Amino acid sequence: MHLPSPLFSYSGGQAVVEGRGQTVRQVVQSLDRKYPGLAFRIVDEVGQLRRHIRIFVDGQSDDDLERAVEPQSEIHIVAALSGG
Repeated sequence: MHLPSPLFSYSGGQAVVEGRGQTVRQVVQSLDRKYPGLAFRIVDEVGQLRRHIRIFVDGQSDDDLERAVEPQSEIHIVAALSGG
């Protein structure tokens, strides 16, 4: 999984991390076991993707956390910037 720079502090400074699972949600959960607090920055309190987060699976935008992924799938997390 490729992470945006705002999440580097949760991944030990790593931009690319490896998680396991059959869905995007499971991959995020597996990463949270390695990097506590990471999942909370991607998924909110009710289990939904946070508004400022976008997910791309194998180059296609797909914000469905239940999307099935393959072991070789590339997942990119993108954080929207705000301010002005």
